[in-house]
Amino acid sequence: QVQLVESGGGLVQPGGSLRLSCAASGRIISIYAMGWYRQAPGKQRELVTVITSGGSTNYADSVKGRFTISRDNSKNTVYLQMNSLKPEDTAVYYCNANAQTPILPPMDYWGKGTLVTISS
Repeated sequence: QVQLVESGGGLVQPGGSLRLSCAASGRIISIYAMGWYRQAPGKQRELVTVITSGGSTNYADSVKGRFTISRDNSKNTVYLQMNSLKPEDTAVYYCNANAQTPILPPMDYWGKGTLVTISS
């Protein structure tokens, strides 16, 4: 079993910044891709950004140039630096990791989410 715990959400004014963190724990052999998704009220969950174990990244068009994903493989942790935040970035942000354990093949795991609210 793999547990993902997000932190860093909160309320910030438009134009502000936040940094989210997500730490993975458990009996982990390897973590492959890690990413962030978000779900705004009344909308479907969408991919924000993903980073491979080798450091390759991909971003949703709506966040390109404003958000930066990074990871520390030694800590099994992924980060999301969010700058120039807009009200439309308001959502619950979920961490995702594709990980392998001793008894299970690689599969996706999810955190419980952290709320990000952009409002003046």
